[in-house]
Amino acid sequence: MGRASFCFSRPISLLVCLLIGILSGCATNARLFSSADRMLLPTTGTRGMSCCAMAKAAPRQTALAKTAVRFVGQSRIQVGGRKYNPDCSGFVQGVYASQRVDLYSGLGKLDGGNGVGRIYTHVVEHGRIHYGPTVHPGDLVFFHNTWDFNGDGLPNDPLTHIGVVETVEPDGTVLFVSSLSRGIQRYRMNLQHPDTHKAADGRVLNDFLRRRHRGDSRGTYYLTGRLFAAFGTLAR
Repeated sequence: MGRASFCFSRPISLLVCLLIGILSGCATNARLFSSADRMLLPTTGTRGMSCCAMAKAAPRQTALAKTAVRFVGQSRIQVGGRKYNPDCSGFVQGVYASQRVDLYSGLGKLDGGNGVGRIYTHVVEHGRIHYGPTVHPGDLVFFHNTWDFNGDGLPNDPLTHIGVVETVEPDGTVLFVSSLSRGIQRYRMNLQHPDTHKAADGRVLNDFLRRRHRGDSRGTYYLTGRLFAAFGTLAR
């Protein structure tokens, strides 16, 4: 059966095909809705401007957040004797594995994809993609355009980074833990002030998540609030 005939055999197949486009680094602003409005392909641009407040957490979600924090300052993650890739998707995969959740479960092999896209697909199928206004500790947070995934010099790269939410501060700033080249660290994001790095009193509202390069195209953003794609809630 050819790809075209497979893609339109049923609604979930269409979703998978669209996600394969994302996983291959294609630019898209498409949104796909199920009857429950839960199968959303993320759009570019800041979402959830009314976000964020901390929701009451279930024990497993609290455990996920605490596990993420436990690895702050380290460069690698090992859970249950297994070593995970020293990147953002490997980090969150290991954190969720500590609660016996396999974020790659049932996805098989997706040629040309990346780990963030695979995890997003898993959440679409087994959880909920949302933009707030409440966020749970242990939620996943996805970002677009944190690096030039497809190598074309343009900020058109969906689902390039991921982290685990630790908590939300009183002013709505989300604290999350993620892994970059400098290791596993805490980062901040405030969707009410996405263009502000520091407040007047010196508090960091949004960390830099993308490196500046000479020749960056117009419309390239660097702060977490501008690169935000969506939250993902899996464990309840």
